[in-house]
Amino acid sequence: MLIAATLAIFVAMLLAIIRGITGPTLYDRILAVNMFGTKTVLLISVLGFVMGRPEFLDIAIVYALINFISVIGVLRYSDTNQFKHIPSNDDTTEKEP
Repeated sequence: MLIAATLAIFVAMLLAIIRGITGPTLYDRILAVNMFGTKTVLLISVLGFVMGRPEFLDIAIVYALINFISVIGVLRYSDTNQFKHIPSNDDTTEKEP
């Protein structure tokens, strides 16, 4: 059963990588990276349980905190003008018949 859970986590991680590469917007990519980090925490926890190493849970918690703080940092940085999309005026002008 744990092997099936591990394989499911790997499939979800693969889908997150695909979404991160092909995401249409920056926020989709950031969400995919966050999902990949969450699945990594789950994978570390499952592997720690399988191997009988409870200290892996501490590593997973630290990784989760680093993942959370890095995503918040990237979102704050992406809020700058460098990443904002400003539509051109050509799209909003009315065309006369």
